Amino acid sequence: MKMDKLRNALLLALAALSLLATTRLSYSQGNFEGVELSITLVAGNVYMVQRPGGGGNIGVQVGPDGILLVDSLFAPLADKLVAAVAQVSDEKIRFLVNTHIHIDHVGGNENLAEMGVMIFAHDNTRLRFFEERSRFPRAGGSFVPQQPAAARPLITFNDTMSFHLNGEEVRAFLAPPAHTDGDVFVYFPKSDVLHLGDVYRTTSYPIIDLYNGGTLRGTIAAIDQAIELAGPDTKVIPGHGLEVVGRDELVEFRDMILDIQGQVLVMIREGKKLDEVMEAQPSAAYDAQWTDDPGWGPEDFIPLVYYQLGGTGRLADR
Repeated sequence: MKMDKLRNALLLALAALSLLATTRLSYSQGNFEGVELSITLVAGNVYMVQRPGGGGNIGVQVGPDGILLVDSLFAPLADKLVAAVAQVSDEKIRFLVNTHIHIDHVGGNENLAEMGVMIFAHDNTRLRFFEERSRFPRAGGSFVPQQPAAARPLITFNDTMSFHLNGEEVRAFLAPPAHTDGDVFVYFPKSDVLHLGDVYRTTSYPIIDLYNGGTLRGTIAAIDQAIELAGPDTKVIPGHGLEVVGRDELVEFRDMILDIQGQVLVMIREGKKLDEVMEAQPSAAYDAQWTDDPGWGPEDFIPLVYYQLGGTGRLADR
């Protein structure tokens, strides 16, 4: 009997290691052989490059002064990204702004840097590049290897910076700590296009990366900031999602978060533990719309809201 238990324990351990290795591989390498990228006009001289499923959406500003990219997808897709951009412009890619540290937004940095592209990011994002292992929120906290030195942003900023490029002043600025503590929004005022990185997505509840400084309060504040900036005709590029949206969709996203937060806060004040909050299903009215992104659903988002609001419970709840 003891041998059987030992054998089962070993099998479970091996399975866990295999899953972890697969998770790491999916983040750092992935099978991108058959992946094709598409590029579509958003407005003015700003385009969006997407991969199937709409993850890690790239902003592309084109014009006679050269091309500016917002984020860089995974490393194996760098050549395909360059080819997609070449469909709409013969100009050289000169600048790249990283919206945050996650691998689907910075993975192509090294390859683009080798092509002479200058990389910009917030101070906090550059600091993440020096961590021996990066930890991300999906799968209970997955690890990926450190990015190579050549992938690191060469120029960083604290609050805001501007690119005077292709006839407009492109503004990159730090958002409140939402998805991470280095989230950057990029606004193209003449084209009236706003890229929000992974602070906003059309595919799931907010992914608040506690390992990289994300917060619930900051998420709400960041979306409020985007709503205030956006006008009636502003086009919004989500970090994840198949469609460009507008201000109304941002308001809907913010109101959904506030509703769930309010319900959870009431239950915390009533002394409910996490298992009771989960049983009450405070997100039930939204689950069908906001669980299209595999690996992040109400079972991930609600506990995060609970503890960010100061909920406490049994050790098993934590």
